[in-house]
Amino acid sequence: MYKCAVILAAGEGKRMKSNTPKVLHKVCGKEMVNYVIDNIKEANIEDVNLVIGKGANLVKNSTEDRKVSYSFQDKQLGTGHAVICAKDFLANKKGSVVIFTADAPLITKDSIENLINFHEKGEYKATILTSIVDNPSGYGRIIRKDNSEVQKIVEHKDCSEEELNINEINSGMYCFDIESLISSLSKINNDNAQEEYYLTDVIEILKNENKKLGAISVPFEETMGVNSRLQLSQAEKIMRKRINEMHMNNGVTIINPESTYIECRVKIEQDTIIYPGNVIQGNTLIKKNCVLYPNSRIKDSTIGENSTIQSSVILDSHVGNNTTVGPFAYIRPESIIGNNVRIGDFVEIKKSSIGDGTKVSHLTYIGDAEIGNECNFGCGTVVVNYDGKVKTKTIVGDNSFIGCNTNLISPVKVNNDTYIAAGSTITDDVPKGALAIARAKQVNKEGWVAKKDLKK
Repeated sequence: MYKCAVILAAGEGKRMKSNTPKVLHKVCGKEMVNYVIDNIKEANIEDVNLVIGKGANLVKNSTEDRKVSYSFQDKQLGTGHAVICAKDFLANKKGSVVIFTADAPLITKDSIENLINFHEKGEYKATILTSIVDNPSGYGRIIRKDNSEVQKIVEHKDCSEEELNINEINSGMYCFDIESLISSLSKINNDNAQEEYYLTDVIEILKNENKKLGAISVPFEETMGVNSRLQLSQAEKIMRKRINEMHMNNGVTIINPESTYIECRVKIEQDTIIYPGNVIQGNTLIKKNCVLYPNSRIKDSTIGENSTIQSSVILDSHVGNNTTVGPFAYIRPESIIGNNVRIGDFVEIKKSSIGDGTKVSHLTYIGDAEIGNECNFGCGTVVVNYDGKVKTKTIVGDNSFIGCNTNLISPVKVNNDTYIAAGSTITDDVPKGALAIARAKQVNKEGWVAKKDLKK
């Protein structure tokens, strides 16, 4: 049977107090609306329509790669009005349509599939996604018949004493027979205090027409809407727990999941160990048998097998196998660190490649450089890549030894098998196999302190 989806994403979200549309606020690195789209697509529903309004262009820009269509709601006049705005999308379609809200990112693929299967198997005209909660105060209650079919939805303020004790609540998410939905939408009105059109009125219309209505329950956390920064943090906590548990189930050791932040697109291979305080973001891949000691940030990067990262920042870069980084290293974007490399404390690498087996142990800056294999950089080395106008490149060949406190003034080439004497400032190319010394000859002036009367 044909299936499609409508996602309500036009809300302004005033309680978020933000210039960003509510549905574009991120949970573990992904926009809330994109969680909903992705899970619907994973449930084999390809035809997805987004009802947009506030910040429509921003929402489009953030979702267009998901291959969805759009309807526009210029005024927010209720959930029923939002679905009416998608009437062109629904026109001439037969089958089932699921309706979800874009500010409920915790809904899962399995629950979407279960909703559709339950709806179609039961031949319902409408099926409500519900949750069972301990404290239903403020929520609309699901009133069922003896045969478990839905009789009606009663808002909290309209509940009788008996109905107040019901703890099955309406999530605001549904599956409808498309033709029945379209017919009912033409009959709803805004005769209420808010002068809005409510999607729940469709349930009442269908019931009055003796149509078959169903309801299926999912855990409350899946139906949680996000309307404030506090609720955003609650959704983030739940999603972070899901992500960390997924990695642990796949063979990753996370010492303290509560203090480890891993975004949704991160991939981690088995037998990697992650200590507390790590932040792993974007399209990052951590390969097997790595150790991430406390307090590193890794974003959009690859960490090779058997590598160790300690208290460092790695952004948009690649780190090879059997390599150590840190503590307190900074690997900036577009850097490639080879295999068996040592990047030590207070080392900064910027847009550079570091060859296999090279050691950059401490207090060194390498920028816009191509460094060969098996090199050794002494403490305090600086690649001087910027002359105030342009940035230029330094090349260091294989098996080179760069002494402490060396300045390499770009553009310059240090060929293979060379030595640079400590304290040198290199401005010219160094031939293969040479020792380069570029510092003034030491001069000792006897009696100079007494002559200047500087003795303390």
